[in-house]
Amino acid sequence: MIVTIDTEAGTLTEEAEGETRQHPLYSREAFEVISRQWVRVGWSQKYSYTFTWMGRPIIQLPEDMVRAQEVLHQVQPDVIVETGVAHGGSLIFYASLCKILGKGRVIGVDLEIRPHNRQAIEAHPLASYITLIEGDSTAAETLAQVRSLVQPGEKVLVILDSCHTKAHVAAELEAYQDMVSPGSYLVATDGIMGDLGDIAPGVPDWKWDNPTEAAREFAERHPEFVLEQPAWPFNQSELRQNITHWPGAWLRRTG
Repeated sequence: MIVTIDTEAGTLTEEAEGETRQHPLYSREAFEVISRQWVRVGWSQKYSYTFTWMGRPIIQLPEDMVRAQEVLHQVQPDVIVETGVAHGGSLIFYASLCKILGKGRVIGVDLEIRPHNRQAIEAHPLASYITLIEGDSTAAETLAQVRSLVQPGEKVLVILDSCHTKAHVAAELEAYQDMVSPGSYLVATDGIMGDLGDIAPGVPDWKWDNPTEAAREFAERHPEFVLEQPAWPFNQSELRQNITHWPGAWLRRTG
């Protein structure tokens, strides 16, 4: 694709596959084109690796954090399960929201929780809201541990942010789907991979080997889940698409 921005003429022109489209520069369509390239360039520059939440690296796009906050405020989960711990920033983020909301706790699952990260998480002022489980996120014993921490009738939301291959995410979706409460979400993060295969260090196979594809196929097999971007609770613009690393991530359980 060739994108040409003419600030004097006030236009944005995109050329792709033999077609040319021109938009007013200050339009929703131009914003979406620019945003896509901003996300791609930002990923190549590791922009999401520049943020912390209350002292811990979070490695998330701030826009995704705000949208996740909107969903958590609307759903009001009793339990948030996140696979993939890394530095613990996301766990601390969700824990801080639980404290503000006055309800909820977080379960973090990872194949390996490095000692320095575990120490930092367990020493954090919000540690009482977090339970760490070390183990394969799809192993029977790990799933049993997670289920043992959820009480009957509690509302559960699950965020998948560990290994992002299509096969692994598909396995996690099947493993955790029965924990998700009606009206809550099962979230397959980082599907942006599908739009990054042509940018180093991405690989061409990411076009199909990504979480978004796993979520799409899961939704086809499970009619009790609807794949949809959560509605924005406030919007006084003409915009309607998230700027995100999580396209096609949000699976809402309807029943």
